[in-house]
Amino acid sequence: MGKKPRGLGSGKKLLKRRTTAKITKRSTLKHKYDPLAGSSQAKAIVLEKVQVEAKQPNSAMRKCARVQLVKNGKQITAFMPGDGAQKLINEHDEVIVECIGGKMGRAKGDLPCIRWQVIRVNDQSLDALLKGKLEKARR
Repeated sequence: MGKKPRGLGSGKKLLKRRTTAKITKRSTLKHKYDPLAGSSQAKAIVLEKVQVEAKQPNSAMRKCARVQLVKNGKQITAFMPGDGAQKLINEHDEVIVECIGGKMGRAKGDLPCIRWQVIRVNDQSLDALLKGKLEKARR
């Protein structure tokens, strides 16, 4: 960065120098991949349904969906919570995903690398669909 400016009119330049130094320090500490770009929820289109193998010592096949975010086109794998949720979610459905919210936004439980879950399908709550309070909308 060079030497500090000195003199009577250097106050503004010193302030600018300090703020840019703060930003560079903070950005080096935080290198987190965030496809939702800071938002808590995002709309996505289901590309395919996949099964993810749970970590040791469990041996389950967890049901997940490969989705593409509408806002930036990034692809993520989202968990489908609930018993029978994979029957309600089809390809090309519009879903809303949110962060699972494990420790510090990391993967939750025995699911490796999965930080998101599906909460709505075609503008209807997945929880209500699973409980039988709603029927799935035709699109």
